[in-house]
Amino acid sequence: MPNGDNWQGDVLRDLRGASGPPAAGTGGPPASVPPAPPSAAQASGAERIPGPTQPPAPAPTPTPQQAPAPQQARTPQQTPAPPRTRRPSAPDSRAVVDSVLSGTARRPQRGEPVAVRVTRAVRRIVSSSAAREVAELTRTAEALQQPVTTGRQIAVTSIRGGAGKTTVAALLGTAYAHYRQDPVLLVEADPALGSLPLRLGAETLRWTTADLADIVEPQMSLLDVTGYLVQLPENAWLLPGSQGQIGAMLDTSAYERVMVALRRYFGVTVVDCETLPAEVARVALSASQARVLAAPATLDGVTSTYAVLQWMQGLPRHMIDGTVVVLSSTVARPGIDVEAAAEKLRSTGAGVHVLPYDRHLAAGGVLRTELLGRPTRLAAARLAAEVFQLSQKRR
Repeated sequence: MPNGDNWQGDVLRDLRGASGPPAAGTGGPPASVPPAPPSAAQASGAERIPGPTQPPAPAPTPTPQQAPAPQQARTPQQTPAPPRTRRPSAPDSRAVVDSVLSGTARRPQRGEPVAVRVTRAVRRIVSSSAAREVAELTRTAEALQQPVTTGRQIAVTSIRGGAGKTTVAALLGTAYAHYRQDPVLLVEADPALGSLPLRLGAETLRWTTADLADIVEPQMSLLDVTGYLVQLPENAWLLPGSQGQIGAMLDTSAYERVMVALRRYFGVTVVDCETLPAEVARVALSASQARVLAAPATLDGVTSTYAVLQWMQGLPRHMIDGTVVVLSSTVARPGIDVEAAAEKLRSTGAGVHVLPYDRHLAAGGVLRTELLGRPTRLAAARLAAEVFQLSQKRR
C-alpha cells in the first residue's frame, strides 16, 4: 500500500483502472497471478548452462617438448533456485444457503411496524427533533470519514453464541463501507459454521481465511488480493471463515499471517471472531486497535459480560479503554432494565451502546439497511463512529 495520507485514493484508482471488478459472490482467483521470484542465480546475473561442457582443444605449442596439458573449461557454479511454495488448488464454489433450504425464508419485513413509523414522522414534523437529528448525523459522518495512515482492525466477539456478535459485525462493516471511500474488509475468523456470509448476502463461497494465509504474498497488488475475496456493495469485501463444513479449523498462526498481510490493503477491517475464550479470539482482541463485545440484553448476558470486563481491568489499560459493549435486545420487551444494566457495565471503564429491538434483525436473514428501523440505523452509526475513533487512538 502506498505510503502517505492519500493512499486510499491510490488503491481506489488501482481498482477502477482494472478491466472490471470480480463478479459479486464468486470469490474466484485473480485474473493474473504474480510471477514467481527469480532464483538466486538469475538474480546475480549468472548465465544458466544447459549441461556439462567439453574441454577446449589444447593450445598450439612452439615445441613438442613444452606442450602444456589441456585445461578444463570452468563451469560457473549454479545455485539451486529456492523451492516455490505450492499454492493450494482452487476449491469449488459452494452455495451459502443450500438449495433445499432456500425456499424456507419468508419475505423480509421492516424493523418497525407502520404505526410506529407514522407516529415518529408526525412527531418530527411538529417538533425540532429533525434538525437535531440531522446535526448529529453530520457529526457522525465526519467522524467515520476521518483518513487513516495505516489500516484499522476492529475485533467483534462475545461470551457465548446467540449474543448478536455476527449481526454487530455486519452492521459495523456496512456502516464503514457506506461512509468511507477506502476499501473495507470483513473477515470471518469463526470457522465453526459462522453466519457472516449469510448476513451480508453472499451467494457462493470459495476461498477461506485459512486458504488465504498460504496465498497472500508481499508483491501482490490490491487487485490480486480482491480476486480471492467476495465482493460486497459499496467498496467492501468479505473473507469467509469456512464453506459451511463442520470441523473447519483456523489456528492462530494462520490468522496472524493473513491479518498482517491484508492490513496494508484496507482502511478498516472488521473481524467476526469466535466466542471467548477461544484462542483465535484472544489473539484477535489483543492485536486489534478496538474491540467490540456483543451481549444479549438479558440477566445472564449482562452478568457474564460484567465478569469479563472485570477480568479485562487486570490487563493493560488500553484493553478496557478500547472496548465497547453492545447490548442487543432480542425481544420487544427485555426482561431487565437495559439502561440500568448499561450504567453498571460502564462503571468498569468500557463504553456501552444499546442496540434496540428490530424485527428485521431478529429474523436472522440477509441484512438490508433500508429495512432497518430508524432507531437501529442511528444506533449503528453512533456505534461505528465511537469504535472507529477508539481505533484511531491505538497504533
